Amino acid sequence: MRIMIVEDEKRSSRGLKNLLLAVSDECEIVAEVSDGQRAFELIVCLQPDVVFTDIKMPYMDGISLIKAIQTRGGTKAKFVIISAYEEFELARQAISLGVVDYLVKPLTLEDVEKVWRRLQEESLGVCEECGQEDLKNKYPGIHPLMLKALDIIQCSYATKLSQKDLAQSLGISAEYFSFLFSRDIGENYAKFLRRYRIEKAKFLLSMDTIPKEQIPYSVGFSDPKYFYRCFKEETGVNMTEYKKTRR
Repeated sequence: MRIMIVEDEKRSSRGLKNLLLAVSDECEIVAEVSDGQRAFELIVCLQPDVVFTDIKMPYMDGISLIKAIQTRGGTKAKFVIISAYEEFELARQAISLGVVDYLVKPLTLEDVEKVWRRLQEESLGVCEECGQEDLKNKYPGIHPLMLKALDIIQCSYATKLSQKDLAQSLGISAEYFSFLFSRDIGENYAKFLRRYRIEKAKFLLSMDTIPKEQIPYSVGFSDPKYFYRCFKEETGVNMTEYKKTRR
């Protein structure tokens, strides 16, 4: 798979390159670029399969780069956004552009492995992430707006993702969103998101690729104590006990 890295920080670019090469020997890094304008020119010229791009860059930011490429056409490159900003609005814009994933720095091996699996699955037409069923497949026949909501949740669960912001991004009121979500999904939004994040935490814990103390932040919790309480409520055990049972 031919990959281009668009990142103005040399250290971050080098780190991402090393992670990609560690994940698979099928990764071919065709270019490393430090600004969006140059990246646009090289994407048109080199036709990479995947572009990992930062958002904040000189001359042209990552969102503008993706829009420019999609407007021009003529390339089938998939995009993965890497950013130091856990901002819902940026994640929402990225999702609306059809990016594969929105990753928050600092990147881990598990982050890159997850994206690599998703890229391979998409190339094979498979809709699964990290061995888990795609949310849209799990809830067939629901309202189209709720399908979009599930897409956003699946891609940006690790960011700040309030019901109000999600409803606004879908162009509906928070009250109507709450009604549709509860009706189609069978539980309220807050409870669903909490349970989904805990499922992701369980996966990270079983993979053992990042320190245990980083897991709460990796799945969207800002308060570790609250995360630990939620984890025990959902699983019946604490993280240490859960990990022992998985072994």
